[in-house]
Amino acid sequence: MSDLVTDLAAETEVLEQMLAGRPDSDWELPTPAEGWLIRDQISHLAFFDEAATLSVVDPDRFRALAKEHMAAGMDFPDRLVLEHRALPIADLHAWFRRARLALITETGERDPKERVPWYGPAMSLASSVTARIMETWAHGQDVADALGITREPSMRLRHIAHIGVGARAYSFAVRQLDVPQEPIHVELVAPDGTRWTWGPEDAADRITGDALDFCLLVTQRRHRDETRLDITGPAAEAWMSIAQAFAGAAGPGRPAPVA
Repeated sequence: MSDLVTDLAAETEVLEQMLAGRPDSDWELPTPAEGWLIRDQISHLAFFDEAATLSVVDPDRFRALAKEHMAAGMDFPDRLVLEHRALPIADLHAWFRRARLALITETGERDPKERVPWYGPAMSLASSVTARIMETWAHGQDVADALGITREPSMRLRHIAHIGVGARAYSFAVRQLDVPQEPIHVELVAPDGTRWTWGPEDAADRITGDALDFCLLVTQRRHRDETRLDITGPAAEAWMSIAQAFAGAAGPGRPAPVA
C-alpha cells in the first residue's frame, strides 16, 4: 500500500502543478469532456476521494449513500458536478486537497487485500487506490488538454494500463454485449523503453504499441484514430472500439479527428 499511495501522491502533484497559480477564470475553462469545466474535474475527484475513504472507514454508511446515488440513475456523476458548481474556487481546491490527504492517510498503512465496497462489486483496497490513480491521471488529462499542457509520461502508466486490460469484460457488459472469447495479447512500450505484457504470447488477436496511447484510449481520452496502436484481430478490434477503464455508464468516447 505504501508504494501505491506514493504513486497516488505523485500523480496528485502533477495535477497540482498544472493548477498552481492559475486564476479562478482558468478553472471555468471547458474540457474535452462534454459539459465539464476544469472545476468539474476537480470536484469529481474530491467527491469520489471522499467516497473511497468512506468505503474504508465506514463501509455500511458508504453502501447506504451509494445505493441512494445509483437509485437516481447511472448519470449521477454528471449531476454531482452541477451541484458543486457554486463552490468558490478556493473552497473547491481546499476540498480536493483535504479529501486526497484523507484518502492517502487512511489507506497507506492498511492491508492491500482488505475488501471494500464500491459502486459495483467490492474490490481489494489495493484495487481501490489503483483506481484513484487512474482517475487522477485521466481527469488530469482533461485538465491538461483544456490548458494546452503536455504531460511527461511516467511509469505510473502501468496502473492505468493494468486496469484497462482488466476492464475488458466490463467494457462489453456495460453495453450489454457478449465478450469475445478469443484471448488477446497486449504488449506495450513503457516510458523507459521496457515492455509490459498481458495475455498469451501466441494469441492471434493482439494489441501492441505505446503505453501512453493505450492508456489514453482505454480511459476514452483519445479516439483510436489518434493513436498509433497496432490492433490485430476481430476480438481486439471489438474491444478497442469500446474500451472503458472506468466504472459507470458506457462512455461515449472521444470523436474521431477531423480529416
